[in-house]
Amino acid sequence: MEEVVEGKDYSFPAEEQKILALWDQLDAFQEQLRRSEGKPEYIFYDGPPFATGLPHYGHILAGTLKDIVTRYACATGRHVTRRFGWDCHGLPVEYEIDKKLEIKTRDDVLAMGIDKYNEECRSIVMRYSKEWEVTVKRLGRWIDFENDYKTLDPSFMESVWWVFKQLHEKGLVYRGFKVMPFSTACSTSLSNFEAGLNYKDVDDPAVMVSFPIKSAGGAAAGAAIEGSCLVAWTTTPWTLPSNLALCLHPELTYVQVKDPAKGSVYIVAEARLAALPGAVPKAKKSGEKKKAKEGEAAAPAA
Repeated sequence: MEEVVEGKDYSFPAEEQKILALWDQLDAFQEQLRRSEGKPEYIFYDGPPFATGLPHYGHILAGTLKDIVTRYACATGRHVTRRFGWDCHGLPVEYEIDKKLEIKTRDDVLAMGIDKYNEECRSIVMRYSKEWEVTVKRLGRWIDFENDYKTLDPSFMESVWWVFKQLHEKGLVYRGFKVMPFSTACSTSLSNFEAGLNYKDVDDPAVMVSFPIKSAGGAAAGAAIEGSCLVAWTTTPWTLPSNLALCLHPELTYVQVKDPAKGSVYIVAEARLAALPGAVPKAKKSGEKKKAKEGEAAAPAA
């Protein structure tokens, strides 16, 4: 009979290793699949990871939740086929090859040959597959690595097109518009993950733009603001040509201020008046005041 270990001598990691060894000895995962064969199928769609990078906390958390869902489904009378998948498409793979081969432009790819470039990409898509398998098994997740799938498999791509065709035939596909990060080098939109690959802090252009009020309806209140300019601030000046309207907050107080040098009148939120260049005199720093006094005192001596 196995001795019970208690207190300070008990090790959770050691016990986990014992359980994993027992599962391997019993072939527990495959045995579960065999015993549940013929029961109602539970289909679980899993978003596969890239094998070009090592698993991180996000993968571990999501993988644990997926394991809980599929284990519960099997424990409640379903048959759950679980195959590990690999996402082999997208810019992360190309990004790694571009770094490796020092490819800078599309012309570099064409000079190399698209077929050779694709082969280079294929050569790294499973780079960390063994590390993934070790980590996922250590977490106790039951999933089939031997019968895995890859998104670059023609059978997988054809299945995606088949699904899209079904959606299209049912009238569920529509054309819409959405602002997306875009790669001018690759001529394609980017996912949030892809856009963040080269994330860095940079100095961003910021501009203040005045919008003249040409007509305010002719009422007394309107006449008071005609000829004034509403002020807007933006860090994306390239979007200004597509602007259709300016919005005012109903609960904020706006003020009219006059530029004495140019005679222009601006309307700006009272709370943001200090941000208007020259609207509020900047207070001198104490060090500057001290320097000025010292200079005044020293002047006669010179």
